[in-house]
Amino acid sequence: MKNFVGLILCVWVLWAGTSTQVQAQNKKRIIQLSGFVSDSVNVLPGVHVYVPKAGRGTSTSPAGFFSMPVLEGDSIVVSSIGYHRQHYIIPRGAPDNLTIVIEMVSDVTYLKEVQIMPFPTEEVFKEAVLALNIPMDQGIDSKNLNAELLALMLRTTPMDGAANYKYYMDQWSTSASDKFQPRTNPYLNPFNWAKFIRDLKANNK
Repeated sequence: MKNFVGLILCVWVLWAGTSTQVQAQNKKRIIQLSGFVSDSVNVLPGVHVYVPKAGRGTSTSPAGFFSMPVLEGDSIVVSSIGYHRQHYIIPRGAPDNLTIVIEMVSDVTYLKEVQIMPFPTEEVFKEAVLALNIPMDQGIDSKNLNAELLALMLRTTPMDGAANYKYYMDQWSTSASDKFQPRTNPYLNPFNWAKFIRDLKANNK
């Protein structure tokens, strides 16, 4: 009976030691990953850096910098509108503080050619061809080529989707970085009033 109990005790000790060793081998180290994201010219703010399987990530600051904790073997995805996605795998044996530089590549989309005709529908175009009533001025109104009208259109035309997204991400990253800074009232700034009075006088001349 004593031999049987001793055998069971030896088996249990061997199993516990093996299980502890396997758990220690499977445990992954935590690494602080930092870096900069840029294109071929400038740093890129508001770029998403995340680990899809773990559901955690961050975004780059206005200076294009990011920092986040990761594990060995994690697959990092770097994405931003207008750029191809980049992937980076944390190598085994990486240092506790790992710094990388990621260069994004522009994603250019080519659209099919669109021909603009001076006719509202295809049926009207066919009727004009059959009646030989094709305008020779290419359907361009000379009033639309007025210099003042073109300048007004240039000043009042809204931003496109990419410009709107960049403006939003700039505002978001700025608000995230200075949310603990003191807020000032611009109406109490004498320099703002001096600039306002100067511009008012210039517009009244």
